[in-house]
Amino acid sequence: MNQETRRIIFKRLQAANPAPATELRYSTPFELLVAVILSAQATDKMVNRVTAELFPLANTPQAILALGEDGLKHHIRTIGLFNSKAGNIIKTCVILLEEHQGQVPADRESLERLPGVGRKTANVVLNTAFGQPTIAVDTHIFRVCNRTRIAPGRTTLEVERKLLRCVPRPFLKDAHHWLILHGRYLCTARRPKCQTCLIQDLCEFQDKTPKLIPG
Repeated sequence: MNQETRRIIFKRLQAANPAPATELRYSTPFELLVAVILSAQATDKMVNRVTAELFPLANTPQAILALGEDGLKHHIRTIGLFNSKAGNIIKTCVILLEEHQGQVPADRESLERLPGVGRKTANVVLNTAFGQPTIAVDTHIFRVCNRTRIAPGRTTLEVERKLLRCVPRPFLKDAHHWLILHGRYLCTARRPKCQTCLIQDLCEFQDKTPKLIPG
């Protein structure tokens, strides 16, 4: 795929959704960090249901620690892997208080030192909470980039690095949200909705379904 095609793709995505945002509900960087940790192998809707009850009670490192690990587990028990996630969140809260004055750090190295925070989670926080031009490649973005050939790669890291090189700079900050939403709702894993896709004519996916013709 050439660079002009990529520019047109992101221009269309921008026109359709000028202000894309995460579907996780949060009001502070700390709330976002907790929500993203909880979202591993869970849907945003599931996480939002849990945090809607958790955050009014505890939405700071101090308040989470006051709940205790068992108390936190009680509130997140409907989320997959809640035992390990609770342990990681508790440990993360301790580090935030001891090393960062209770604030979420805005640099990758510090974020990735937090339990339960890998490269993808760090990228989400850096982009969504702090406005940095990072791209968190999840299964949706990985699929979209390989199908369309926007940035094909064998690993999520390879796709991420290609995106950082090839996404036109004016679109880089919001590219993460456009691509994940596109993969979640249109370029789905089993039945991609090519008929209603706004980049269908630019996509290089060989097995796309034909575009509907009004009749």
